[in-house]
Amino acid sequence: MSDLILYELEGCPFCVKVKNKLAELDLEYESRMVPRAHPERTEVEEISGQTGVPVLVDEAHGVEGMPESSDIVEYLEETYGSAA
Repeated sequence: MSDLILYELEGCPFCVKVKNKLAELDLEYESRMVPRAHPERTEVEEISGQTGVPVLVDEAHGVEGMPESSDIVEYLEETYGSAA
């Protein structure tokens, strides 16, 4: 099991942005698809405080629910990329 978990929605362009960065950095992650309806996204709301996706969990580094694709991409580059 991977330390990285990505909560995502099929067809979400912001999720694709994060998945592209994960692939670029050759990182393994667990994908968890969320329901289309925001009121049904209870699991992602519990970990991040909101219902939007993507949301990243990085258990190895204590990240419990990071929202916002740009923030996630920046975090991945700083933590796992050439800047690390």
